[in-house]
Amino acid sequence: MPDVMSMSEQEALSLAQELIDEGRPFHAHEVLEAVWKSGTAGDPELWRGLAQIAVGLTHARRGNQRGATALLRRGADAVATAAPSASRAARDLADRIERSGIDSLPPDAVRIQLATGIPASKRPSPGSSPP
Repeated sequence: MPDVMSMSEQEALSLAQELIDEGRPFHAHEVLEAVWKSGTAGDPELWRGLAQIAVGLTHARRGNQRGATALLRRGADAVATAAPSASRAARDLADRIERSGIDSLPPDAVRIQLATGIPASKRPSPGSSPP
């Protein structure tokens, strides 16, 4: 994944969600991180947090309980204002992992809807793209 994205933020968010839904959170992280690091993201903290949530999901899929809970919570903190639903989902998953153990989770539990909780005012517009 290149460090500079040539797609709009909305396209990147859609692609990242698609990758998470397919069980490929590491690849989603790469997309989100590229937008965050491009320096053109409308809300860099949001993009950093979304990337951290995707890394948390990656750790969960790989069986790393400590890494999963730490990154899910770190990402949840970063997106709490801009994407409260995604933040709650990440915290809930981290709590569930701590309570029941990572091995008790079905594969479909290691997914989070990233864009659902982003208010329209914070959500990338369909035509927005890096300069």
